[in-house]
Amino acid sequence: MDALEALRTRRSIRRFAPQTVEREKIETIIDCARLAPSANNLQPWEFVVVTDQKKREEVARLTDYGKFIREAPVLIAVFCRETKYYLEDGCAATENILLASWALGLGSCWVAGDKKPYAEEVRRLLGVPEGYRLVSLIAIGYPAEVPRGHTFKRELREVLHWEKF
Repeated sequence: MDALEALRTRRSIRRFAPQTVEREKIETIIDCARLAPSANNLQPWEFVVVTDQKKREEVARLTDYGKFIREAPVLIAVFCRETKYYLEDGCAATENILLASWALGLGSCWVAGDKKPYAEEVRRLLGVPEGYRLVSLIAIGYPAEVPRGHTFKRELREVLHWEKF
């Protein structure tokens, strides 16, 4: 799948088939994440891959909108060192994870991490040292279903402005 097709067709997937995701695909996804742009090329990110069912269930229990994490065979937690632009950098890496997953035939869904009340507990649960911020949690797996058609998106003419708003 080329990059433009991945951008145009990716959708959030919250229902996953009970199929193991190949380690090579997970490593390819993380490799794509580490190549994201970052302010001053600081690359403040670290990625924790969670395949253990009990740990995924615990993370899912902590979240407010990520209960489906328990059903995904893979969870990737994106953490960044506390730098000036950690959130922007971590979000760029997160977007690369979503697109790489889709391009490899996997579904994914981004669950918020930064500023959430569960962020510190997730950090401790996953053994991440202090000084790192949870940016996102991403559930990944083979889709049990793919939404038909397009999720409503505003038209290009509604969001594109030339020279002024």
